[in-house]
Amino acid sequence: MAENGHRFPALSLATRNLSRQRLRAGLAALGIVIGVFAVVTLGLLGNALSVAATEELGGLGDQVIVSPAEGSDAESLDARDLAAVQRAADGRGTVVPLKTTGGTVRASGGRTVAQVYGTDSPQALFGNGSGVVPAFHRQGAIVGADVAEDLSLRPGSTITVEGNEYRVVSVLPEVQSISPLQPDSAVVLPPDEFATSGYSQVVVRADSAADARAVADEVDRRLNARQERVSVFSLTSVLDRITEFFDLLNGFLLAVAGVSLVVAGVSIFNVMLMTVSERRGEIGVLRAVGIHRKQVLRTLLVEATLLGVVGGAVGAVLGVVAVVVTATQTELPLWAVLLPGNALVPLGAFAFGVLVALVGGLYPAYRAAWEPPVEALRG
Repeated sequence: MAENGHRFPALSLATRNLSRQRLRAGLAALGIVIGVFAVVTLGLLGNALSVAATEELGGLGDQVIVSPAEGSDAESLDARDLAAVQRAADGRGTVVPLKTTGGTVRASGGRTVAQVYGTDSPQALFGNGSGVVPAFHRQGAIVGADVAEDLSLRPGSTITVEGNEYRVVSVLPEVQSISPLQPDSAVVLPPDEFATSGYSQVVVRADSAADARAVADEVDRRLNARQERVSVFSLTSVLDRITEFFDLLNGFLLAVAGVSLVVAGVSIFNVMLMTVSERRGEIGVLRAVGIHRKQVLRTLLVEATLLGVVGGAVGAVLGVVAVVVTATQTELPLWAVLLPGNALVPLGAFAFGVLVALVGGLYPAYRAAWEPPVEALRG
């Protein structure tokens, strides 16, 4: 300890000075603790909510839905329209033509109203990465989780859809995320079971959100060049709006938390100013016996920095613990809090807390170091 004090005299002297004023130093550090705690908790919660909301939206960002435009003569999409969409999506995603209608589903367990889809590629739309949904659909019916629960259905059961009987070949897994389709209340049939030859919609599952934007633009260019024949809805626009909202919310929360840190900096400024005023005589003696003003300045700045380091570290740790506890006690997913990128929030808050403390102690330290020794001794 003596060796460290000899090697770092400013640090040793600053530690000794703070230990003699524990209450005042503790109150100054408490301001930094509260400020950093506010930044960490609000920053982590904002990031976690944004990530969780984006994940909850599932594949919204990679879907493009093409349907007949309102006011156009066509009530469905024909083979030529489908071919144009396939060319636009070539190499960028999977194209699934879809026939849709509503209908009443009956079984021995009762009856319910369902959304009836016609497609021979159900896995591309409703698979969700599971092997329950067949890749190709040629016969029978695939029912959603809610329909299966309402009618007590399982694979092998028989249902009647608008007077036609079908055997249930699979039950769709329950969808946890938001989807533009309605898989939980759906019945999926082969497209040949529909009397119409056209398609109600063409859904493109793009490989990425950027591909979805490109596909939407290309479909619009190909099919709506002369007149608006189709409606192209890219769900990336919805996702972008949500992301913008959470970015704005995070900025607001961090600004509010930053005010707490600024208040803490003012508190440290006040504490350092009072400390310098009370120690004018001591500082005058140090200057009179040959201690250089730079050493006095360095010692006082180290005191302020120590307050920031201790307060920032405690505030960052408490903030992380508080957010983790909140996640375990609420529906906020813990994985969204523990993402590696979120580590920048407590680290940044800690660094900001130290900077605020250093700035708060700069003027009082400068004033004490540059005061003439005679004036300091007289005070």
